[in-house]
Amino acid sequence: MSNTLKQKSSEAMAVEMRHINKRFGAVWANRDIDLSIPKATIHGIIGENGAGKSTLMSVLYGFYEADSGDILINGQAVRIANSTQAIAKGVGMVHQHFMLVEPLTALENILLGAEDSWSLDASKTKAREKLAAISKQFGLEVPLDEPVGDLAVGVQQRVEILKALYRRANILILDEPTGVLTPQEADQLFDVLRDLREQGVTVLIITHKLREIMDVTDNVSVMRSGQMVAHRKTSDTSAEELAELMVGRPVAKELPKGATDQSQVYLSVKNLSYTDVKGIQRLKNVSFELRSGEIVGLAGVSGNGQTELLKILSGEMRGTSGTIDFVADGQPEYTCQTWPHPKALRQLGVAHIPEDRIGQGLLKNFSMAESSILGYHHDVSIGSRFTLSVQKIRDTALRLIKAFDVRPGLPEIRSANMSGGNQQKLIIAREMTREPKVLLVGQPTRGVDIGAIELIYKELVKARDAGAAILVVSVELDEVLTLSDRILVMNQGQLTGELKAADADPRTIGMMMASSDAMKV
Repeated sequence: MSNTLKQKSSEAMAVEMRHINKRFGAVWANRDIDLSIPKATIHGIIGENGAGKSTLMSVLYGFYEADSGDILINGQAVRIANSTQAIAKGVGMVHQHFMLVEPLTALENILLGAEDSWSLDASKTKAREKLAAISKQFGLEVPLDEPVGDLAVGVQQRVEILKALYRRANILILDEPTGVLTPQEADQLFDVLRDLREQGVTVLIITHKLREIMDVTDNVSVMRSGQMVAHRKTSDTSAEELAELMVGRPVAKELPKGATDQSQVYLSVKNLSYTDVKGIQRLKNVSFELRSGEIVGLAGVSGNGQTELLKILSGEMRGTSGTIDFVADGQPEYTCQTWPHPKALRQLGVAHIPEDRIGQGLLKNFSMAESSILGYHHDVSIGSRFTLSVQKIRDTALRLIKAFDVRPGLPEIRSANMSGGNQQKLIIAREMTREPKVLLVGQPTRGVDIGAIELIYKELVKARDAGAAILVVSVELDEVLTLSDRILVMNQGQLTGELKAADADPRTIGMMMASSDAMKV
């Protein structure tokens, strides 16, 4: 195969995986996988949701043990039956959802499980000295004495990387490393990864984002349906080729939209403000309208009030002041204190796709079928007033699985055992198939592959063309520009600009995102 990396054993290879197989019951997650990673390189592992990427890297890290196959580290055959053995072989992993204890400080989290003295104070002193050297070497400064829960997400990720390096990792796996980062934090992470490579560390990145692959990797391997389908030098491929290899077909570049009647206001927000329990004003006199047949994109760096706005509009929180008018129900304006709770909003025709799919969108210990009705379990289509129909719940799950290609298509599987992207598709399917009048969407494609992004975009536009009023909150500027009819920009809890999508460009929106003075909208 042209432009294909040679797959051979050599001391130049940090990692070799040969004929790796891993099953979970009926699901064949990894099928006869071969992979070679040269030392001191950044290697991307890409594929659709459920392609087996995270499973393969979890085998390398010892979270799972392969059913068959061989692993070589630095040319030596090894057995990795658990994470302790992986760490001893120099393999570290930063998971998509960080493994940190929030009340503990950064230093305590890094040291946890790696204490080298009966005295905790002595261990901390030694660790602080060692971490100072590591931080200087790799440019990874973090406030060691701050509780992790008080740190920005990007800084928490640095703590995870430091934790791996502290344990002498020279092979570092990052699972969806930018899924919860702002674009600026992602760029900072890439600088750190380049520094790690220059210092001899081998980096493996599991990601869906082709821009990241093209920007930061040396080589890339593509998985599909549990199998390895291609290896490429990044400089010899393109985002278009990789997208086609991932999904097995060309991916549409255009997103056609139909003409719609946008004259009817469905949701009107006036002077909405919110002050949290610490006395910090998170929203300041926010006013806007959502109209039938349009997608309004809300752009801004994460943490500038978007999350609070979505939670208030979805009924999860109460605003401090202001009014919200759900015109579609013909009722008078609601104050912040009388705005309905989520159950009543669903009955009115307001659906919510939350930003945090794990914390708000589903329950990890529920089956896929149970998660498919979460929030709608009172619906008469699921059962009677006092009992739920197991068969109807399963039928609902199967309908959503088919409509949104949720994998694996097994209603009985635990939600926690689904890939992040398939969890997202299940939540989106659950909310959108109800044909809501107003749809509130938070980070719709976070952690979702290129094929699923295409499907989600088409379904959002389909709902728009059918007359729904849609608010999309996203930190992905390209996403906002692609989906929106109108764009609102938020900074420090205020709307700093509004413009038609046809008149928007990244530079203009970026200036509004950085503006501290709210423009009249």
